[in-house]
Amino acid sequence: MDLPRGDLVWSRVAGDPSDPLRTALDRSLDGYLVFRPQGALLLDSDAAGVVTVADGVPVLAYEERSDAGGRAALERVAGPGPYRADCYRVDGARLAAVHDRDDGGLAVTPGAPADLLAGDPALVERTRERAPAGRLDAAEDPDAVAAFLADEDRIEAIRERARAEAEARAAEWGLTDQLADADADTPEGRQ
Repeated sequence: MDLPRGDLVWSRVAGDPSDPLRTALDRSLDGYLVFRPQGALLLDSDAAGVVTVADGVPVLAYEERSDAGGRAALERVAGPGPYRADCYRVDGARLAAVHDRDDGGLAVTPGAPADLLAGDPALVERTRERAPAGRLDAAEDPDAVAAFLADEDRIEAIRERARAEAEARAAEWGLTDQLADADADTPEGRQ
């Protein structure tokens, strides 16, 4: 990830990542956090996970050693503490340029770092509340899940598509007779 050089705001060893993430959220930070997990501290390694934040809300994640991005980067950094956490402030416009260049490979949902790194449900919820509506996905926005489940036409369309794909595969594999027998055993087939 090609980040603009930031101004170091603070640097400390934290028992878990929730404290640095909470501090960034509370301060509405534009910048990035660098997490070096316990193993990297003990081995004097340069491996680190970077989480960018806009107004304190996580946007991108990157893990240097594996070159992983997004959720995979967070999973690689996650582990027992302590963590060395460095916080850098970057001008919002310069940081927005980095966020705009990402093709989605580094993007994380707002609550993902608090969930995967810190396992802190209260911080996950606070972060979601602060996040712009366009950044929440169905997995993070319970209202979106409820709206999807209430849309019976959409659910039925998904079922029909799955049924059609299953029938096509059965025909391709020569299993249409077995599919017909299975249909007869369902409540709909017995009517």
